[in-house]
Amino acid sequence: MYSLDGTDAKLLAALAEDPRRTVVALAQVTGISRNTVQARMSQLEKNKVFLNFERRINPAALGYTLSAFMSVHVQQRKLPSLAESLGSIPEILEAYPLSGSADLFLRVVAKDAEDLFRVNGKVLACEGVERTDTAIAMGELIPFRMLPLLEREETGN
Repeated sequence: MYSLDGTDAKLLAALAEDPRRTVVALAQVTGISRNTVQARMSQLEKNKVFLNFERRINPAALGYTLSAFMSVHVQQRKLPSLAESLGSIPEILEAYPLSGSADLFLRVVAKDAEDLFRVNGKVLACEGVERTDTAIAMGELIPFRMLPLLEREETGN
């Protein structure tokens, strides 16, 4: 994995504040030369520091206003084929294998509680799933953020 330095963190913090900034605008706001900004941005992109754009799309804009988290208990030997089955369910936004009592952690969206029941049924129907525990998100206490980490890296603390 590519390791960021203070200059990279400064550029990324400036982008986090305004993602539409051009190379010239980044150079002006950070005090870094345009050529250095261009080279650093190319290096960051090459090293896959930037996540894909679809992470910026709000599911609520598509009518998926309910967010939930599922802990999934599975038959371990079926995990490789299960990943493919779960990947075919559009409402699953993210899936993580876990250590601990559950085997997988899913972030899912639904249009409402009835729709969540349908999504849960699709997960349960996947071969290898033994059971699910679902928790509905009551809101977003701390939205996804990177700025505090970037600021820490930028200052070296």
